[in-house]
Amino acid sequence: MGSRSHPRKLGAGGREKSPRATTSPARNDNSGGANDERTLEKRILRKVDLHLLVPLWFLFLVGFMDRINLGNVVVLGMAKDLNLKNNQYNIALQAFFITYIPSRPSYLISALSFFWGISSLCQGLVKNFGSLLVCRLLIGVFEAGFTPAAVYLMSAYYKRHEFQFRFNIFWTAGVIVGSVAGLLAYAVNNMDGVGGLAGWRWILIIEGLLACALAGIASFTLADWPHQARFLSPADKAFWIQRSQFDARGEAQMERLDKRAVLRTLKDWKIWCGGLMYLSVGASGYASSLFTPSILKSLGYTGVESQVQSIPIWAVAAAVTFGVGLLSDKVKHRYGFIMFGLTLAILGYSILIGQGAQPVPGHLNNGLPLKVRYMAVFFATTGTHMAQPVVIVWLANNLGGSYKRGIGSAIQILFGSFSGIISSNVFMAKYAPRYFVGYGVVLGLLALCGVVSTLFALGLVRENRMRDQGLRDHRLQLGEEERENLGDDHPSFRFTL
Repeated sequence: MGSRSHPRKLGAGGREKSPRATTSPARNDNSGGANDERTLEKRILRKVDLHLLVPLWFLFLVGFMDRINLGNVVVLGMAKDLNLKNNQYNIALQAFFITYIPSRPSYLISALSFFWGISSLCQGLVKNFGSLLVCRLLIGVFEAGFTPAAVYLMSAYYKRHEFQFRFNIFWTAGVIVGSVAGLLAYAVNNMDGVGGLAGWRWILIIEGLLACALAGIASFTLADWPHQARFLSPADKAFWIQRSQFDARGEAQMERLDKRAVLRTLKDWKIWCGGLMYLSVGASGYASSLFTPSILKSLGYTGVESQVQSIPIWAVAAAVTFGVGLLSDKVKHRYGFIMFGLTLAILGYSILIGQGAQPVPGHLNNGLPLKVRYMAVFFATTGTHMAQPVVIVWLANNLGGSYKRGIGSAIQILFGSFSGIISSNVFMAKYAPRYFVGYGVVLGLLALCGVVSTLFALGLVRENRMRDQGLRDHRLQLGEEERENLGDDHPSFRFTL
C-alpha cells in the first residue's frame, strides 16, 4: 500500500491516473545536484530536531512529571501528612483530567509550561485536600492542549514517514519520566526535614521549579510554522516549505477552515476511531504512569524500594519505544506495531490479574513468584508504551490538510484524557493489593483497542481499494473552492497502514 499520495492527471472519461514517477522538490537530474539537495535536507533536519524536538521533549518530560508526581509522593507520606481519607487521593488524580479535557490547545506552550510549573510547585505547599485539589485542577488547565499542539507543530515540519521516529523520541520523555521521577523522588526524599518541609513536598517544589526554568528556555526556540522559524535562514525556509508541499499527499489539502471543512472533519469516522483507540490504550498508559509505585508496593516492596524498582521498568520501555519509532518509519507501517504492543501488555496484565495469594513478609513466594509478577509489570508497561504513540501518529498520518490534522489530533487527545479518569477510579486503595478491578478494566480496554485498530486498518484498506477503482472520483466534480479543500477526502489521497 502506498504511503504517499501524488497529484493525478485526468485520463479518458474524466478518471484520474496516478503518475508512475514523481520528483522531489527542486530535484536535479544529475546525481551531484541530488546529493547536494540531500545534504541540505539533512542539515536543516538537524536544525529542526534541535530547535523543535529537543525543547518539546524537555517540556513533555516535566509536564508528564507534574502530571504523575502524586503517584510517587503518595507512597512517601503525602496521604498521611494531608490526612487524605478514603478515595480523596484518586479524586485529586481525577481533578487534573477534568480540567485537562475542555481547554483549547494554545500556541503559548512556554507560558502554559511556566504556569503548570507554578501550580506543581504549589502542591508542595498545600496543607489540606482542598488546596491539593485546586492545584491539580490548575495543572490540568495549563497542560491542556500541549500534546495535540506538539503533534500539530511536528506534523508541519516532518514528513509522513519520518514523523513516527521523532514523535516516539518525544514520547520517550513521558516514559523516561517514570524512571527519572522515581529516581528523583528517591534522592530528594532525603531532604526530609530541610526547611521544616517533608521530603515529598521538596519533590513537588523542585519539579515545579524545573518546569518553570525549561519553559523560559523553550520560549526562545519554538515557532508555529516553518516560515516563522527563527532558526532557519530565508533560503532554508523556502526549501523546507517546498519539501513539505511535496509531502502534502498530493492535492489532499485543507488549509481553509470554513463550515464545509468543519463538517467534513467532524463526520470523518477515522477521527472517532482514532479517539477510541487512544482512550482504550491510554487507560493502561495512565495506570502504569500513575500507579506503578503502588503496584510494585503491592508486590511486597517498601515505598522507597518501589521507587527504585520502577527505574529499570521505565528504562526498558523507553528503549523499546525508541526502537519501535525507528523501525516503524523504516518499514512505513503502524498497525502491526500497535497489535504487538497490545498483545504484550495484555499478557502482562493477565499475569497480574491471575496472581495467587499476595506476598507477605517472609513469604514472597505465595502464589506466583515475585520475579514473575515483576516481569508482568515490565510487559504491561513496555507493551502499552510501544502501542500508544503509534496510535497517535497513525491517525495523523491518515488525515490530509493542516486544519484537519490539528482538529483530529485535538479530538483524539481529548478522548485520551477520559482514560486518565478511568484509571484514577479503578486503582483505588480499597482495591489493593490485588487491584482486580483495575487490571480487569485495563485488560478489557486493551482488547477493545485491538478490535478498533483492526477495524480501522480494514477501513483504510477498503477506502484505498475504492479510490484505486475510481469510486471516489465523483468528488472531482465539486466546485473548485470545495475540491481544493477536501483534505484526505480528495481521491488522490492514499491511506497508510
